[in-house]
Parts: sequence; C-alpha cells; structure tokens
Amino acid sequence: MKHYLNFIDNQWIAAADGATFRVDNPATQADVATVSAAGAQQALHACDRAAAAQRGWRRLTSVERGVHLHKLAAALDARKDLIGTALALESGKSLEDATNEAVYAAEVTRYHAEWARRIEGEIIPSDSPSENLLLHREPMGVVACLIPFNYPVYTLLRKIAPALISGNAVVVRPSNNTPCSAFEIAHAVLDSGMPAGVVNILTMGHDEAQAMCTHPKVAMITPTGGVAAGRRVLDYSKVNIAKSSLELGGKTPAIVAADADLDKAASDIVRSKTTHCGQLCTAVERVYVQRPVHDLLVGKLRSQLAARQFGDRSEDPARMGPLISAASRDTIHAMVQRAVQDGATLECGGVMPTGNGFFYPPTLLTHVRQEAEIVQEEVFGPVLCVLPYDHFDDALTMASDHQFGLASVLYTENYRHVMQAGNEIEAGELYINRTPADPYQGYHAGWKRSGLGGDDGKHGMLEFTQTRLVIMPY
Repeated sequence: MKHYLNFIDNQWIAAADGATFRVDNPATQADVATVSAAGAQQALHACDRAAAAQRGWRRLTSVERGVHLHKLAAALDARKDLIGTALALESGKSLEDATNEAVYAAEVTRYHAEWARRIEGEIIPSDSPSENLLLHREPMGVVACLIPFNYPVYTLLRKIAPALISGNAVVVRPSNNTPCSAFEIAHAVLDSGMPAGVVNILTMGHDEAQAMCTHPKVAMITPTGGVAAGRRVLDYSKVNIAKSSLELGGKTPAIVAADADLDKAASDIVRSKTTHCGQLCTAVERVYVQRPVHDLLVGKLRSQLAARQFGDRSEDPARMGPLISAASRDTIHAMVQRAVQDGATLECGGVMPTGNGFFYPPTLLTHVRQEAEIVQEEVFGPVLCVLPYDHFDDALTMASDHQFGLASVLYTENYRHVMQAGNEIEAGELYINRTPADPYQGYHAGWKRSGLGGDDGKHGMLEFTQTRLVIMPY
C-alpha cells in the first residue's frame, strides 16, 4: 500500500509525530493508501516557506510565471495516468473519467498561463490637470486553498493556476478523502521545475487547517465546499482580515416548459443527477415542469433513473459509482425517508443497498412541497425532486425562492422566456437547453449562500489580486 508524505518547499516531509490518515476506496472499502497528517507547526512552516518564496515569485515577470505554468501543464499531461489511477482508487470514479480530469486540469492551467500578458491595470483621469492616477493589480501574497473531494484534481488547478499567474504562492489542503491525487500533482510540480515553496500541499485535520488559514502571512482563503465550511472560513478570515473567495453549496433548479424537447431534457437531467453519484454542486436537484407535460416527463425520468445501475466502476465504467463515505450515504437516505414521511411519493430508488461500497440508487421523488427539506437543502447525491408549475412566472419564483443561487437550467424554445429568465433568475449561472458544465473561460460565481467571489475566466483570476493606486503629479 502506498504512503504519501506532505509536500513543503519542494521537499517530501513526514509528520513530526508520525501521524497518518488512511484513504479508502468508496466502491470497495479497501485500503488505498496512507498519508502523513501535518501537525499545526508543520502547517505554519509551510506558510512561512510560501511567504518566503512569494517574494521572489512576484518579482518575476508575468510572462516568466506563464512559462512555469505551461511547464506545469506539460508535467500534468505527462503524469495524467498516475494522477488518474490515484484519483480513481480514492474516489470511485472510472479510470477514464479520472484520467480525463487530469487532462482538464492541464487545460485550465494552460488557460490561466495565457493571462500573462493580459493582467491589466487602469489609468484614471485626475481632478488635477498635471496628475495621473495609476491603478495597479498586485498579488495578494500567500493563498490558502481548501480542495473538495468530488473533483479534487480539476479544482486544485482551478484555484492554484490563477493564483500563481497573478504572483501568489499557495498552501493547499486537499480533502482527507481524496489526497492521493493531490500528491501525484505535487510530483508534477517538482517535474516542472517550479521554484521551491511556491506550491505546498499538506493533509491535515480541522485544527491544523485553522492554524494554516490564520497564519499572519495568509492574505486570502479560497475553499470549495458546503455552507458550513464557508462559515468556518469566514471566521478564519477575521483574524487577518483575509480576503475570502467561497464556492459553496448549490441546489440547481431545472425549469422544463411544455414546449421543450422532453427526451433531451430527461436524458440531460438524468446524466447530471447520476454523474459521480450526484456529488456535484451544480448537478440538477429539483425540476419544475409545466403541468401539461408533468406526468410525461416524470415517466421518462423514472424509467431512465430506474434503469441506471450502480456498482464498482473499475469493473464496469458504465455504472454509477459510489458516494464518498458511509456518513454521506446515511445522511442522504435519512433525508429521503423524511421526505416520504412528509408526503412525497417515491417513484424509484430510496432503498439502502447491502454489501461493500457506499452505493445509493438513483432516487426520484414527486408530490413534494416547495417548503420541504428535500427541496430546500442540498442533497449532494443521486436524489431528484419534481414539482409542477402552471405559469412561467410561478416557475421562476419557485426556482429563485431558495437559500442557494449557484447554477440554474431552463429547457424551452420560447425566446421571451429565455430572456426573462436571463434577467430575473437568482443564480450566478443560467444554462439554456443543457445542464451545467462550468466553462473555464466563463465565471463560476454563486449568489446568496452559494458563495462570495468566484472561479474561472478573467474575473476568477482577478479574485487573486488586490489594487494599488499610484497618484503621480508631473
């Protein structure tokens, strides 16, 4: 069984007290690896080394930093099979999906490398006729990146690539459920010739993560996770008044109008709901369907979801894989049971499987109330709720009557409704006649409790900068 050490200042370092975490395969519950568990002092040391390295890194031209990022992308491509193998074992993904995630991570790294000549400031007119106001974009300093378990390879590069191109150094805490792929990425960092200390990757517990995030040199904290994790980060940020960019929970609504292509809507929604067992913050979780086609769409969803088999994807990649843990499965099953007790109709699924692996069947619920827990709270699993609507305004109201506002979906051929939703939906993203896929040249940002700031594109890169105004008389 493989053992991984923490990656600090381009060196592999064991925990001072020998503490480790065990990593399991959620499809088989077999041991995958052990990883060193960093103590608080080791986490603080990583921040010190990042701060020291950042002073030299920021002095490089952005073009020189871009060259390093292109080399990192090439190293990720060269190691994609090793990264993919580690990710498949620790997450339950198929080997193909896991390897493709490494390829996408290399692509997003190349994308941000190309910002090297595009990080712009501004020249602002002064009130004085003999004065210029020059607004510079500068790096934050040390950025703490907290990575989730669901797409840990892509998300890690999605955060560190824009941080690095804008002149920051990073300390990364991967999820304790999926840390092995992060350490395979650290090998790529070494292979690329990245200066020591610019990228540091450590596994740790919550107390150690708090110590890392509240280190005096940490100027920014960026997690991807749930609302509770976001609140913890906001508490951490108070210590240094650190900047926070939070990508948090979602509860994606899909509005399906009577004029929509129902076959496409059903297959898209089922794919969204069953990809990685529904463990995606933009996966469709609630469907609002116009009443004349409600029963027809429910029938299509029920037949497709019921036919979707789950199992170990290393044996059959076509199956839906497992949830990440027993605790996650228990939480989801309890939510489904409470929904049924509250009057929901269980159309398919909703049964706790036996045997090894943290599997849960695709589950469809109808006759649910807008106010019900299963509609209001993020499930983060393969559970779908369907509610009818009569008028489009009603659908918009229900879709936006929510604590979350990350992604949203609309299936219709009515351009007036498309324009209305584009102006009125309370979400950071609206997808028309397709389900979410987070284009990395866009801007992935949530409203309400779905977060602050955002990832991707120009605006995601600028999250990792701060401004300096230079007032220059002449």
